[in-house]
Amino acid sequence: MTHCKLSFLLVAVLIAPLAAQSQSANPCTALAGLKIEGVELTKTALLPAGTTIPPPYSGAQGIGPLPAHCRVDGIINRRKGVDGQEFGIGFALALPETAAWNGDLMMQGGGGGNGIIAYPAGANYAGDKPALSRGFAVASTDTGHKAKTGAFDFSFMRDQQAYLDFAFLANAEVAGLAKQIIATYYSKPAAYSYFVGCSTGGREGMILSQRYPTAFNGIVSGDPAMRTGLSNLAIGQWIPVAYNQAAPKDASGKPQIEKFLTDSDRSLFMDALMNRCDAKDGVVDGMISNPLSCDFDPAVLACKPGQSDACISSEKIGAIKKAFAGPKNAYGTQVYPGFLYDGGIAMKGFVSGLLAMGPSGIFGPYTSATELDVDKAELHASDPLVEPASTNLTTFSLSGGKLIFFHGDSDPWFSPLDTLNYYKSLAATNGGADKVAEWSRMFLVPGMAHCGGGPSLDHFDMLTPVVNWVEKGTAPDSIIATGQAFPGRSRPLCAYPKHAQYSGSGDTQDARNFQCQDPAHP
Repeated sequence: MTHCKLSFLLVAVLIAPLAAQSQSANPCTALAGLKIEGVELTKTALLPAGTTIPPPYSGAQGIGPLPAHCRVDGIINRRKGVDGQEFGIGFALALPETAAWNGDLMMQGGGGGNGIIAYPAGANYAGDKPALSRGFAVASTDTGHKAKTGAFDFSFMRDQQAYLDFAFLANAEVAGLAKQIIATYYSKPAAYSYFVGCSTGGREGMILSQRYPTAFNGIVSGDPAMRTGLSNLAIGQWIPVAYNQAAPKDASGKPQIEKFLTDSDRSLFMDALMNRCDAKDGVVDGMISNPLSCDFDPAVLACKPGQSDACISSEKIGAIKKAFAGPKNAYGTQVYPGFLYDGGIAMKGFVSGLLAMGPSGIFGPYTSATELDVDKAELHASDPLVEPASTNLTTFSLSGGKLIFFHGDSDPWFSPLDTLNYYKSLAATNGGADKVAEWSRMFLVPGMAHCGGGPSLDHFDMLTPVVNWVEKGTAPDSIIATGQAFPGRSRPLCAYPKHAQYSGSGDTQDARNFQCQDPAHP
């Protein structure tokens, strides 16, 4: 079957039969009769108020209770692909009751290699109430394939069409279809459309702003998985190789990266870092609110001749500095940005900080090599199909589009400096930094790991600010954040280049006593 190109406007002839049918049948059930070329609606079900969604994995939070809504499931362009495998763009759409619908569509981004259809509730980065509970119609998609072995199954890439769907096509297809179904169900089109995603979802948001600049009015892109080949070069090769050169060896001579630093080494390092940079925001609170002005040099911890206590060997210090500086080629050219010295870099867990790397990474064991040919590795690290590299967003911005970025300062997978560099590069092709700030803002999140976690305030609402910006013209200068790592605390996340600075009086746990201040070192 030819890959269908869905119109963003509903053909009028489709509306009348469904509207007539809905007079005598449940309008949700009636959607099953909707006929669109290349689309199969596999299920339509009316779910009652109070529906809850269980956690997708141990340690995660469930969603709900949700309001009554109609859930529509289906698949676009079902086909047989490589090795006879079945492919197609699976999707789900949640439609609140007509009286509760706010008139808008919100689409949620994916994660990892996608391959699953997450429940379309719009819970991430929407604050205390999921988008569905706030009246949005919400869409989600698997971007064209089914994951077989987990969140990082990329075997589908052997099929060209599946790869294209994942890279950039699927979200636009589902957005167009969602708008058609919405116009049918409510007898009027969505007034505004929004996209919110982190990691792979962050990359998807960037792709949509670049390749489909009129598909969404507002986009939130968090910790985007951009330039993944180069980020993998940094965290999968450059950093391990640097550490391996100073790590103890096992009996066979293999470096033991998990023993590169001891717990006391990490404690000593973090104490020195926080003593240097924590108080720069006016209060000692276990957070570095202005990491771009943090002037910590690990060399202050290097052991002097004859010293063995309260210091770290100069060999290890050299390895840390090299690792955090990011990969450079044989000519000294920066291939991928370095990483920030931040409060979460020593955290342990599923996503460990860069100072707490275990023997195995997310994608398998770290390399045991002690040498790296960066020039050769860089040749294989670029994939133009998936990379959101374009900076000319004039159509997006002139159409009234608004784009919000955020990135965790302790993200060990994708450097926040790469996202920041992209944001700053928008100035050259979009009329300058001041002009860009009229439609795009960037927020750094102190202590936050990849899309959440870490010693951070990682609970915040990005949906409301982008909606207010699109619909009311109110640009977000700051966004209030809270988090389980610091109970009872709130802070403003400030639009770059500003950072949160304590006013000098009042409760230091309260965001109202902090202001967004221009950096001391622009």
